[in-house]
Amino acid sequence: MKRAARSLVLPALLALGLSSCSESPPDPDAASLETQQGTGLAIETAAAEVASGVPLGSVPGRIVLPPDARHAVTSPYPGAAIRVYVIEGQPVRRGDPLALVRATEPVAISGELARTRAELTVAEAQADRMRQLAEEGIVAQARADEANARLAQARASVAEAQRLVALTGTGLDGSMTLRAPIAGRVSHVGIDTGEMVGDGPAPFIVEASGPLRIELQLPERLARQVRPGMGVEVQLPGSGPDDAPAGGRILSVAPSIEVDTRSVMAVASISSAPGLVAGQNVTVVISGSANGEGVSVPSSAVSRIAGQTHVFVREGEEFVPRAVEVVANAGGRAVIAEGLGAGEVVATSSIAELKAASAE
Repeated sequence: MKRAARSLVLPALLALGLSSCSESPPDPDAASLETQQGTGLAIETAAAEVASGVPLGSVPGRIVLPPDARHAVTSPYPGAAIRVYVIEGQPVRRGDPLALVRATEPVAISGELARTRAELTVAEAQADRMRQLAEEGIVAQARADEANARLAQARASVAEAQRLVALTGTGLDGSMTLRAPIAGRVSHVGIDTGEMVGDGPAPFIVEASGPLRIELQLPERLARQVRPGMGVEVQLPGSGPDDAPAGGRILSVAPSIEVDTRSVMAVASISSAPGLVAGQNVTVVISGSANGEGVSVPSSAVSRIAGQTHVFVREGEEFVPRAVEVVANAGGRAVIAEGLGAGEVVATSSIAELKAASAE
C-alpha cells in the first residue's frame, strides 16, 4: 500500500518535545504524549528498545503425549464388571484398584492351584521315602532319581498356578481386581458396572503425569536454524502477561519438508503444567541462539492490518503503518525481530483511529 494512502499527517505541536527527540535519543522507559492538530486526538508514543537474544520466532504447535505415556489396562480373562472404582480424569497411584471383575476361568485356576499343591505334598513324601530306601540299598538309585524328577515337576506346576493367581488377584469366587500399572490420570473408562470385559478394547487407559511433547510446524525460513537442544517457551492458558511461561527443549527436527504444508515437523519436550493437555493447540516461541539483536515495544503498539502484524511508526510529522515480525509477547512487551529499529518512535494509543485514517 502506498505511503500516501496509509499515513496520517500529524503536525508537531510540541516543538520542544520534537527538538529534544532530534537532538538526543528518547528515553525508552518514558512514553510521550502528542496531539493531532484539528481533532485533538491524543497519541501516546514510545521508543523501541534494544532487545538482545531475540528468539528465532513463534510457530504453531500441538500438545501430545510421549509414546510411553499411555498404558492400557485389560482383563486377562473374560468376565463381568462387578464394581468400577474410577471415573475419567481421576488421578491414580500405581496399584490403585480400577475395577472388580468376576470370571469363571479364575475359579478353574484356583482349583488347579489346590490340585497341584496336593500333588506336591505326595511327591515330596515319595521322594523322601525313595531317598531313604536308596540309601539303605533296598531300591536302586534310579528309583530315587525318578521320584526327585516328579517332585521338581510338581513344584513347577504349583509355581505356575501361583503366578496366574497373583497376576489376576483372583479370589476364591473367581473375582479379580484390575489395577493401575502406573501413577497418572485415568483418561478413558470404557465399561460400566455389569458389562462384560476381556473380549473387546481395553476398558481403562491410564496416562502418565510426566513431561509432555509438542509437535511443531517450522516454516521454511526457520527450518535450517532450528536445532535439537534449543529452548522453547509456551505461555500457559489463563496466565497473565507477567507470569512465567513453561519451558522445554527441541528434541528432533525432521530432515525434509512436507509438500502439502511447506513446513518442517519438529518435536519438543516440555514439563507438565496446569492448563496443558494432550491435543491442545499452542503458540511456541523458539528461544534458541538467534544471531543479532531485535527491539521491543509496548504490546499496545502492535496491531493487525490485513492479517499481518503492524506498528505505527512516526516518520517526520506522520504516523505510518509498518509491517513487523513479532516473535514474542510477554510482560507487556512485544519483541520484534524485523521491521523496526532501535530508537524509532511508535504510537501506543489511539491505534484504532490511526488504522481507520490509514485506510482512507
